[in-house]
Amino acid sequence: MVSEQSGVLSGSNPMTVNASDPLTLTIVQVVIIVVFCRLLHLGLKRFRQPRVISEVIGGIILGPSVLGHIPGYLDIMFSKDSLTYLNLLANLGLLLYLFIVGLELNPTMIRNSIRTVISISASGIILPFALGVGVAYGLYDAMGNNNVPFTSFLLFICVAMAITAFPVLARILSELKLMKTPVGSCALNAAVGDDITAWILLALVVAIINASNYLTALYAFLICVAWTLVVGFIIRPILIKLIFLTNSNQASPSTLMVAITLSIALLSGFVTNIIGIHYIFGGFIVGVIIPHEGGFAVALTEKIEDLITVLFIPI
Repeated sequence: MVSEQSGVLSGSNPMTVNASDPLTLTIVQVVIIVVFCRLLHLGLKRFRQPRVISEVIGGIILGPSVLGHIPGYLDIMFSKDSLTYLNLLANLGLLLYLFIVGLELNPTMIRNSIRTVISISASGIILPFALGVGVAYGLYDAMGNNNVPFTSFLLFICVAMAITAFPVLARILSELKLMKTPVGSCALNAAVGDDITAWILLALVVAIINASNYLTALYAFLICVAWTLVVGFIIRPILIKLIFLTNSNQASPSTLMVAITLSIALLSGFVTNIIGIHYIFGGFIVGVIIPHEGGFAVALTEKIEDLITVLFIPI
């Protein structure tokens, strides 16, 4: 498709959001974000900070909190209309990154620590819930809406506090080389359990507030479990056969297998998203079930990891 934008030689402003050619401004934004976060990390790594901290701080500086106070800065560099395209890239990168995180986990280690994972996950839900009660009492008078009962407000605050920063935890564990250790694997799986439970509870709270069908959250949970079983017991055996047919278990994964695997990860993200569970869990589930036999998971990770972590994740 040929761009309809004439270019700077014809008097066009490349920093203006153009629906027919959104790529021009998006390229500038991506370059600024990636380069700025990398430069920031050069200083912060001296203090043994993981790259994700540099990216979080970089986002704060580039956003409305710091540079946003400069008149006209946000309108030129990060206008609201342009953020739609930037968010699209960021969300796609996040889904693929959680797919990589799943690839790096050892399913055997998960099975061996399942009891510990469940107990930690339960604690991660119960304790924030208890703290949320006190927070809700303090906030309701200042921020509460008369149309929303206190009980609904209380449930919403408690659930919101129970949702973990799962992608941030994954980045930190990955950068500290803890992903394949028992501690890292246990922490990550507990966070997954926390977030899935919290998102289901959030769907239930929203249903209660809107006085809609309370069974929505239950249906979301059951469909999520069903999809996980489909991925594990139907899609995984098919992938194993395809891997052997294409000899991707003995050499570098073929482009066909890379395309098939990434497509399944994206499809899984779509499925979990439309049922009310965050799309990142769809990618994560597929990553976990990818066969590790013959080094396929490791080779696939090496093929796609750098592009995703360097270009997409800082966004």
